[in-house]
Amino acid sequence: MTEFDPGKFEEKYVHCFEELEAAYSNAYQSLHGERDSELLRAIDRRVLAESEPFYEGDGTFRVELPADLCELAGRPGDETAFEAVLDDLVAEIEAELRAVFDLDDA
Repeated sequence: MTEFDPGKFEEKYVHCFEELEAAYSNAYQSLHGERDSELLRAIDRRVLAESEPFYEGDGTFRVELPADLCELAGRPGDETAFEAVLDDLVAEIEAELRAVFDLDDA
């Protein structure tokens, strides 16, 4: 595990790519089998592939979703289910980022 450096996170794709991959993958796996797999996959491939994680300070992260969310997702299935899965997946990613960078106690 890499010690977290907020300065390096500014260039996250250079310095923290493996940790980002792990956090996104772990979040996906934690919901796999609990949520509609087609919907989960569509959100992962179309929406989260265009998302951007940011460090907010005090051990917290925020995942910014693309502005053209509706176009990217194509709104597969029920809109309520889509929003619920998306919200759960974003919350899991944010939690996984804290865990990957060992910031759960920050």
